[in-house]
Amino acid sequence: MWDKKLKNRTIKKKLSRWMTVVCSFLLAVGLGFSVGSAAAEYFPESRETQAQTKAVQTKKVSVGGMPAGIYMETDGVLILDTQQIKGIDGKMYEPAQGMVKSGDYIKAVNQKEICGKKELLKELEKLSGEKVELTVRRGGKLEKIVLQAVETAVGEYKLGIWVRDNVQGLGTVTFLTEQNEFGALGHGIHDTDTNGLMEISGGKLYRTTIQNVVKGSSGNPGTMEGMIVYNRYNLLGTIEKNTDAGIYGRLDKTEELFGKKELVETAAKEEIVTGPAKMRCFLEDEVREFDIEVMKVDQETAEINKGMMIRVTDEELLEKTGGIIQGMSGSPILQNGKLIGAVTHVFVMDSTKGYGIFAETMLEQLK
Repeated sequence: MWDKKLKNRTIKKKLSRWMTVVCSFLLAVGLGFSVGSAAAEYFPESRETQAQTKAVQTKKVSVGGMPAGIYMETDGVLILDTQQIKGIDGKMYEPAQGMVKSGDYIKAVNQKEICGKKELLKELEKLSGEKVELTVRRGGKLEKIVLQAVETAVGEYKLGIWVRDNVQGLGTVTFLTEQNEFGALGHGIHDTDTNGLMEISGGKLYRTTIQNVVKGSSGNPGTMEGMIVYNRYNLLGTIEKNTDAGIYGRLDKTEELFGKKELVETAAKEEIVTGPAKMRCFLEDEVREFDIEVMKVDQETAEINKGMMIRVTDEELLEKTGGIIQGMSGSPILQNGKLIGAVTHVFVMDSTKGYGIFAETMLEQLK
């Protein structure tokens, strides 16, 4: 069902957990929607991607650690699944079964380009017959699919497909370049139903307020609970890319999020060593640094956002959060005064441990 607070563009969201490793990003996927039906409705673990091994030139950035609200729109309307619907004749039909696939993006209806669910529904309201031509993007290619819509009431037609057109929630900003480009999360945003990296047309970054922290425990990762008001007053910048190595864009109100920008050097992955490090994250209304340990460094990792294994050692952070909690995705990791990476995952059965991505890998996404 539609959440009333979501309709008012104000949300308070919690995370669901995954099987073995949970991504520490508090994100609530935009509600699924059955075309012509009632509304219904997190991400599985990131896809495996070969990390680039070419070192980038050392670069100075402002280090983050601040939470921010995220709103992104899909590039087209994402198809989640198909369903049966009851026709005006009382019979059950599933017109889209075998025709469309989970992960398809609807780009046009009867050759009329659409961007979101509202436009999709508007085109369906114009139907006076049963045939509907959908232009969908599948695997990077456009395909035309003709469906037989089902008349469910006089002059009312439905396709029997579940769709989504946005994603929203909160995460942590990792860094800001001197050109006001930001990187956040350290992992991509995947759709919970299709398990695919969401293809976006763009998005926006907003100011957020953390209202509560739920401490993690074995088998039950903790969470940050925040309030995001999606309006112009709270708008901080734009989101341009959603990749397996995080989300990236441009910050307009830099002072509001970073205050006085203090530049630090970024480290190449070859510089990272096992041993003491710092994790910079938001706790009790301020951004602070906490002690962690880099347990393992895998320069040749096949999983782009799991180059480091880390463990929280700071007693205060362990006492208040249990270690890494959902919402800390993107929290910067520093060693020897340099930014070496960001937190990306937490172990479900041991919230003191998790994974991190190399800062070098994140910076490569800005090219």
